[in-house]
Amino acid sequence: MELTHFDENGKAVMVDVTDKADTVREATAAGKITVSRQVFDAISAGTIGKGDVLGVATTAGIMGAKRTSELIPMCHILPITKCRVNFEMVPEESAVYCYCTVKVTGKTGVEMEALTGVSVALLTIYDMCKALDKAMEIGEIYLCRKTGGKSGEVHNERPGRTCCKNGGCTAGGYARETFGRTGETGEARELDYQLGNQVRQKPSSGRESRKGTLDDLDIL
Repeated sequence: MELTHFDENGKAVMVDVTDKADTVREATAAGKITVSRQVFDAISAGTIGKGDVLGVATTAGIMGAKRTSELIPMCHILPITKCRVNFEMVPEESAVYCYCTVKVTGKTGVEMEALTGVSVALLTIYDMCKALDKAMEIGEIYLCRKTGGKSGEVHNERPGRTCCKNGGCTAGGYARETFGRTGETGEARELDYQLGNQVRQKPSSGRESRKGTLDDLDIL
């Protein structure tokens, strides 16, 4: 298979996709950040001094995906139609997993946008928590599925992890765990999971915990 980002003289070029047909394309990427137990508990409880860690990381991931062409030289500028960032807290690993799903109707795929979204989201978690932990590790960033285009549907499943068709992923059953809330019905927790909501509780200051989501912020 030829590397399409080089011309006949070996010079880097942007691939000409002019004659390609517009098709619906979607990609989901995954990655994780491993943190100390102190940081993990602080993220779960919403007590990081800089604020709502996963909320800010969600916004950053969406913004990163939308600006991929400004970061990766040969990427096309794409009018993405969907960008969703989800997190799952896995206490046994003291890790936060991130998934970014990007969708477009266009001439080229959005794998790079999904990978960039995950990378920026995880870097944002690192930035917000680095005062508590200088040994955090970001890793296992990979494309777990894509659809559309010449190569069709591709799945890169990892042991114990599944990238679902709706862009929500699971790891050993932890995707549906909630933190910091009590008294919710199973139906409410399931709805939160389906919507991609992540629990983010404010520090105890007399204010109620925040239950919203920053997924799909297409206005950014």
